[in-house]
Amino acid sequence: MWQRLGAFIFGGRPAQHLPAHVAAEIHRRQADAEILISWLQLLLIVFFIVLYAVSPKTSGGTLFRPVPFVLGAYLVVALIRLILSHRRWLPRGLLIASVILDIGLLMALLWSFHVQYAQPAPFYLKAPTLLYVFLFIALRALRFEPTYVLIAGLAAAVGWLGLVWYAIDEATIGGPTATITRDYVHYLTSNTVLIGAEIDKVLTILLVTAVLALVLVRARRLLIASVADATLARDLTRFVAPEVAGHIASADRPIAPGDGEVKVATVMFCDIAGFSGIAERLAPSAVMMMLNEYFAAMAEVVDRAGGVIAQFQGDAMLITFNAARPNRDHAASALAAALALQDVVETRTFGPGLKLPTRCGINTGEILTGAVGAPDRLYFTVYGDVVNIAARLEQLNKSHGTSVLATAETLREAGRPIPARAIGEVAVRGRRAPVTLFAVEAGAPPALPLPPPTAPS
Repeated sequence: MWQRLGAFIFGGRPAQHLPAHVAAEIHRRQADAEILISWLQLLLIVFFIVLYAVSPKTSGGTLFRPVPFVLGAYLVVALIRLILSHRRWLPRGLLIASVILDIGLLMALLWSFHVQYAQPAPFYLKAPTLLYVFLFIALRALRFEPTYVLIAGLAAAVGWLGLVWYAIDEATIGGPTATITRDYVHYLTSNTVLIGAEIDKVLTILLVTAVLALVLVRARRLLIASVADATLARDLTRFVAPEVAGHIASADRPIAPGDGEVKVATVMFCDIAGFSGIAERLAPSAVMMMLNEYFAAMAEVVDRAGGVIAQFQGDAMLITFNAARPNRDHAASALAAALALQDVVETRTFGPGLKLPTRCGINTGEILTGAVGAPDRLYFTVYGDVVNIAARLEQLNKSHGTSVLATAETLREAGRPIPARAIGEVAVRGRRAPVTLFAVEAGAPPALPLPPPTAPS
């Protein structure tokens, strides 16, 4: 029961142990908040100084005016804290001391009023400047740490009680000009102390502090959960395409198995020729290093061309154009990417200085892009005959001595001359109807745009 009550009041309890990178992200955000707090406090003290400078001076012939000295000290403290916050050098002890010093300077400013205006001490108890204490307490909330709000609120309550005690002490020894009263009207119209009114002020400070601290406990738990989720999501986007992650995040409802969308897109399969033999000669760590270099180079080319690597399958890649990421010129982009990939693998070496010749198969048509799997474990991929043909074309490169094979549908969709050599109609495993193929080669004469497909009779 107590756990449920605590969760209801304070919110869900965060994880007992935060990963180091999550804790570092929260610390960074708090440091940024401290910079904002420092700037706001500096602006506040500048406002105090300007207000004091332009307001008429009604202190008569008082020679000693402590208000400018207190304001000057406040300005120095605000500037020092601003510099330290920008340098990220505000350890916990120093920060606590600065919070107490903020409240202490405000109380010193209030105390100085009766000296500057040559009035009994109860005079400062009616100063509206006390209201600024709530602003200083609220500023601490920007850091999302209830500890500093509590310190500011307790320091304000203790500071005000000290001022009340000083005023009462003077009322006790000050004679008829400074007395304690129980008359509210007399309290408001004279330099007297009304104990109940001062207790109300202290209670108000404490209650506002308590409410803000409670809000911050709940907000901090939400912040921790939010940062943890955001960090997890950012890490997971390294395992899935960012476009897929964005689609999942922006969905109106949770993605369910079978959810998908039919699109006209271009699909490209790429595979390293002779990879098994290469991997056999290398240590597993060397294979991993080589593949990482290879995939990084391929991903850069694909991203530049407007494609998305939907899957890594061993040494192979399934790349889509106009599926996860919109691309109106998807066929031409895929063909350009294939030629760029060939240029990379022909001019670069990977791992221990190895060439990695790469075969590609490209096809265009209607595909289904969506989620498959169990309700608690989904996989985002593409389906359809177009995808299967692209995979078969990648394998057919070996039979035809080519590196990039594309269908007539892809060249037709590209709508522009493509450097390609006609292969002709080829039977593809798993299909009855033959597929018209072209070998896309940088040195080949441009193939003219193909006529539209003949409508079935």
